[in-house]
Amino acid sequence: MIARLAETKARAVASQMGISKDDCIIVGADTAVELDGEILGKPRDTTHAREMLSKLGGRTHQVLTGIFLVRLPDGAARGGVETTSVTFAPLESGEIEAYVASGEPMDKAGAYAIQGVAGRYISRIEGCYFNVVGLPLARLHTLLRGLGWSEQK
Repeated sequence: MIARLAETKARAVASQMGISKDDCIIVGADTAVELDGEILGKPRDTTHAREMLSKLGGRTHQVLTGIFLVRLPDGAARGGVETTSVTFAPLESGEIEAYVASGEPMDKAGAYAIQGVAGRYISRIEGCYFNVVGLPLARLHTLLRGLGWSEQK
């Protein structure tokens, strides 16, 4: 599902670009949090954010980012999914309340931002940190090179 969303985003932008004389690569990405088979998207409201954070506290979940690239004008494409395991320390209700009150969880998959205040609650990470932030840079670099991109000096 997450790979399909990333592809849909990239192809939608590519179709809006139309025929291009210039070479370019369009990147589509989408990130989700998965805990025991349940996808935790962005919280609907503060109650939902509290519920998500209560589920994550003291447990390990997976962050999945689908990434899809389309090269124009030829339409060549590459894609993949990066998975990172993230472990939250146990969370006390007061910590959850304070974090939700900060507003940070409200537009984040899984109701947290590792690069923000929630970083203090992360006790372990296995895999790509940048994936949890939302864009797995090493995977992006590999996919770009697979489409013939090279670093300009």
